[in-house]
Amino acid sequence: MDVLHALPLLVKAAILGIVEGLTEFLPISSTGHLILAGSLLGWHDDKAKVFDVAIQTGAMVAVIWYFRRRIGQVIAGIGSDRKQQRFALNVLIAFLPAAVLGVLFAGYIKRVLFEPVPVALAFIGGGLVILWVEARQRRNPAPARVQSVDDMTALDALKLGAAQAFSLIPGTSRSGATIIGGMLFGLSRRAATEFSFFLAIPTLIGAGVYQTVKYRHLLSVDDIGLFAVGLVTAFFSALAVVHWLIGYVARHTFVPFAWYRIAFGLVVLVTAYTGTADWSGG
Repeated sequence: MDVLHALPLLVKAAILGIVEGLTEFLPISSTGHLILAGSLLGWHDDKAKVFDVAIQTGAMVAVIWYFRRRIGQVIAGIGSDRKQQRFALNVLIAFLPAAVLGVLFAGYIKRVLFEPVPVALAFIGGGLVILWVEARQRRNPAPARVQSVDDMTALDALKLGAAQAFSLIPGTSRSGATIIGGMLFGLSRRAATEFSFFLAIPTLIGAGVYQTVKYRHLLSVDDIGLFAVGLVTAFFSALAVVHWLIGYVARHTFVPFAWYRIAFGLVVLVTAYTGTADWSGG
């Protein structure tokens, strides 16, 4: 553990950037992994928490780049194309629940839930939910009501926004809550996954701006290189994951991610209880 604590800060930034990019869009919780990785690396002060949120921008830019054609269509048609207007409005509607609740309860969440053991419990609970939803899908194999993000109604968007709000609990997974919630509410696996990508754009921008402004007194010009390393590594690792996940959901379920969540959560709990690993980062 001391070896990890002694790593140069730029190396820690690169590691956390890769962790962010690899986990942001998978149903395994990027925040949970960043909290646990930060604990192992011995970097878990207030500045580290701002860093964790800020580097999500790198993952968000990866989504914008990957879906740049569709995003360009939305921007070009926002003034006159009803299809693009409806899509943009649905993203906005879905964004609002987590944004409002996040502002209201951010302080409480950080004080109480930004700890390894609560995160591990959320990992396990989320894994069990995924297993339940996938079992439900197998028992009811009828085609989904919504096959494309363009077929979503405002009510569908509001439901997905409510599902995303559960991701305010660290370890739950923003993408996991949105995708699994979407499947429960009648979206196809692909539609739910794609909408979670688009919903990430305002969500990650909002979280990044809010945290940066709130904790700007902790930052200085000397931090530019640190944040740049995290953003770049997050961008490239997230871009690879987005490309891979789009193909994966067409042929596979999320069951492997559920078992990963449960196994990882149990490892954290057991090692914390036995003292094998100091997840507190102290």
